[in-house]
Amino acid sequence: MGRFTFFYLAFIVVFFTSCQFSENIYINEDGSGKMEFSFDASEIMHMAGNEVSKGTGEKDIDSTFTFKEIFEEKKDSIATLSPEEQAKLKALENFSVHMLMSEKDKKFNMEIFTDFKDARELQDMFTALNEVSNLQGKGNSKINDPSNPFSAMANGGNSKLSYSFENNVFKRTVKVLDKEVQQKMKDSLGQAAMMFASSKYKLNYHFPRKVKSVSNDKALFSSDGKTVTIEYGLMDYMTNPEVMNLEVVLEKK
Repeated sequence: MGRFTFFYLAFIVVFFTSCQFSENIYINEDGSGKMEFSFDASEIMHMAGNEVSKGTGEKDIDSTFTFKEIFEEKKDSIATLSPEEQAKLKALENFSVHMLMSEKDKKFNMEIFTDFKDARELQDMFTALNEVSNLQGKGNSKINDPSNPFSAMANGGNSKLSYSFENNVFKRTVKVLDKEVQQKMKDSLGQAAMMFASSKYKLNYHFPRKVKSVSNDKALFSSDGKTVTIEYGLMDYMTNPEVMNLEVVLEKK
């Protein structure tokens, strides 16, 4: 099975089942760092492990590869895209993917990670993954589709996420572009809301110095004061993404 085919099948399993999502960012003193977006879909292995392995054709997988390798498999399809769409995919080439699936241990985990030189380079991973998954069939994923809460975060969707780290201040900023569209999405979720009811979205941000203050009152701190953790229900984030806006002020050097 090709890397893209397996990635696409895993994407479908992860994004349309109850899952635990974590956004992990490690920032160095010079503003560079590492981002890791992880999914724990082990619950689906407990519920339907055999069916998952049938879908992928594998019982045990422990593999690491890059999006660049995936794009090589789909180069003919990518060549038919507009220059703008090709540029968006090229921006993802340095992301690596680690997949672990064990039918015996009932585990299904996926991590997507990359290094960055500046926090402004960081991307909304839901947008990135929607871009990649669309290679399976151009136009398959509809923007702002009420049956798929992730579609509001696809490129061209109803929210925009950006990051920055300047003058001792780290910001994670989500902007809802149209409140009316967002409300319609929320009102139309139906079964999707039930499906993701138990899913969590956790932020784990690691800084080079102690944190002086955090704008979000749900924030928890590590014992050394350098790590901030915030957890929300996934549907809280999907229906009101601005709830996880964050400003972290670090102590001065």
